[in-house]
Amino acid sequence: MSEVYVNGYFAGEHDKPLELVKALIEKRRGSKLPETMNVAYHEDKDEVQINVDSGRVRRPLVVVNNGKALLTVEMSEKLKNDEMSWADILKKNIVEYIDAEEEENAYIAVSREELTAEHTHMELDASLILGVAASVLVFPEKNRGDRLNYGSRMAVQSMGIPLQNFLMRDDTTYNVLVYPQVPIVKTDSMEAVGLDSHPSGHNLVIAVSTFYGYNVEDALIVNKASLERGIGRSVAFRSFVTEFRRYWGGQEDEVCIPDGSVKGYRSEEDYEHLDEQGIVEIESKVPVGGVLVGKISPLRFLGIAKEIKMGLQNFRDNSLTVSNGNQGIVEKVVLTSDSEGNKILSVVVRDTKTPEVGDKMATRHGQKGVIGLVVPEEDMPFTADGIVPDIIVNPHAMPSRMTVGQLLEIVAGKVGALAAKRVNGTVFRGKEEDIRSSLKYLGFRDDGKETLYNGITGEKMGVPILMGITYYYRLYHLVSKKIHARSKGPVALMTKQPTEGRSKEGGLRLGEMEKDCFIAHGAPITLRERFGSDKVSIPVCKDCGVVAIEDHIKNKKYCPLCKNESIVNIEMAYAFKLMLDELKSLLIYPQIIPENS
Repeated sequence: MSEVYVNGYFAGEHDKPLELVKALIEKRRGSKLPETMNVAYHEDKDEVQINVDSGRVRRPLVVVNNGKALLTVEMSEKLKNDEMSWADILKKNIVEYIDAEEEENAYIAVSREELTAEHTHMELDASLILGVAASVLVFPEKNRGDRLNYGSRMAVQSMGIPLQNFLMRDDTTYNVLVYPQVPIVKTDSMEAVGLDSHPSGHNLVIAVSTFYGYNVEDALIVNKASLERGIGRSVAFRSFVTEFRRYWGGQEDEVCIPDGSVKGYRSEEDYEHLDEQGIVEIESKVPVGGVLVGKISPLRFLGIAKEIKMGLQNFRDNSLTVSNGNQGIVEKVVLTSDSEGNKILSVVVRDTKTPEVGDKMATRHGQKGVIGLVVPEEDMPFTADGIVPDIIVNPHAMPSRMTVGQLLEIVAGKVGALAAKRVNGTVFRGKEEDIRSSLKYLGFRDDGKETLYNGITGEKMGVPILMGITYYYRLYHLVSKKIHARSKGPVALMTKQPTEGRSKEGGLRLGEMEKDCFIAHGAPITLRERFGSDKVSIPVCKDCGVVAIEDHIKNKKYCPLCKNESIVNIEMAYAFKLMLDELKSLLIYPQIIPENS
C-alpha cells in the first residue's frame, strides 16, 4: 500500500498509486479538479504527493497525447498573430502548468522533432530549458556547460542601469554604467527580462591576438582612446547615514560645526566643507575620512540642569565621515526621521570610475579577465581601413575553455554592425553557415579574420587575426575597491593584534605558505617583525610562574600567590597571555618557568 499525502499531510493509503495519479491528472484536465493541483508518485519512497498549496514554482508545458503535441503548428501561428489567446489554450487544456514535483514524473520533449509515444509533455520553446540569467547568453549550445554557469554569474555581477530612478534613491551602495548599450547579438528573452531598457554592457571591437605578453593569463589589452570615449565608465553611489538620538536626562545629539572645546575635535580644514548648519554642501569634493555632517554627542548623561550648574561642556565629536576606501563628490543630502521622531541624515556621495589596470571584465561566455595594460591608440594594431580594436584578447583563452560560442559571437557581431541589424543568438536558433555566408556577402572573409598592422612598428602582421564585435560586461569588482596596504594602524582591543579587513585599515595576514616564501627568499629575519605584531613584555613571578600584578600607584610589581617581589619580565605574544588567562578561568594553573631563574 502506498501512502498518500496532501500538501505534506498524510491523507491515507492506496494500493494502485500509478492509476490514482493518472485518474487525478485526467480529472484536472477535465476541469473536475482545480488546475492549480499537481500530483506526483515517488517510486523510491512509495508515496503519492498531491499539492494545491501556494508558493510552488510552476511552468507551462504542452500536453502530449500518443506522441502528438496538442498544440499544433497552426495554433502556434494563430497565437503569434493574436487570432487565439493564451486563455483559450489553457481552457482547452492544451497547455498545463506543472510544478517541480510533477515534473519528476514527466518525460518532456525539447522540440517537435524528437517527440515519441513515450513523451508526456513538450516545451513551448526550446529556449525555456534555460533560467533567467542563462537565457541572456548567446549561442549557449556551442559552449561547455561550466562556461554557461560562469556566464550566468558574470551577468549577475555586471554594471548597468539597475533602476531608472536611481537619482531619486539613496541605497547603501550601487553602481551605474554611464553609456550602456544593448547587445548587437541578442536573445529572444532579453526583452521579456527587461534588459533592452536596462542594458548592462558595451559592444566592443575585439582582436584575438597576443600583445607583447601583456595579455597573458586572461588579461585584456584595452585601447586608451576607447576609455577616454567612455567605454566601461561608471558612477559609484554610496550613502552615509547618521541618526540624531535623544538621551535620558533631556540631552540629545546636535548638528553643528564642533568647536575646539569638544573632545575629539579634528581641525579647521576637516570642517571646511560644512555650511553654517554643519551639513556638507552639495557638489563639494570630499576625501577619504572627510566630514559630511558635523555632529556632537553628550559624553555622560548628567542632565541639562546639572551641566549648567557644574559648567561642563561634556560633548564629544561624533561627526559622520566618509569611510575608508571611499571618496567623491556629494550628490545629495536627505533629511528624514524615524518612527520615534529621531532625525536621520543621509548623504549620498558619487565617484566616477574609469576602467584601470586590474579592473574585471567578462563576456557572456564565461571568459572573464582583468585589464592587463592600457595602450595608447597609436600603438594598437589596426586594419587597412583604420579600424582599431577596443580590446585585445589572448587566443590561448579559447581552446582549453572550448567557448566556440564566443568565436561565433565575434563573427555575428561583425555581421550585425556591418548590416546595421541585431543578430538573434538565442539557444538552438543561431546557424553558423548563415552568419558566415552573410559576412562573405558583406565583403569580408567568412571566418572573420583580417590583416592587421602593428601599431608600434607599422609592419604587416604575419598571420590574419580574428576581429569582430563582442558584448562585454564591466563587473563591479574594481581594483580601487580592493587594493589595500598598511604599515602601522589600529589593533583589536582583546588580542592586541592588527584589525581585520580593508574597511578597518586591517593588517595583511601572513600564513604558513607566505612564511615559507620569506625563508626561501633568504629573508627569515623579516619574519621576526611579521610574527611579532602583538609582542608584549609580561611580568612573571620567578617562584610561582604566574603573571604578576603591576601596581602603578605604588610603583611595584608583586606575585598574586606568594606576594613576593622577585619578578622577571618575559616577552611573549599577547595572544599567548590571553590563553593563559583563559586557562586560569578554567581553574587550570599555567606555570611559566623562566630559563635563568
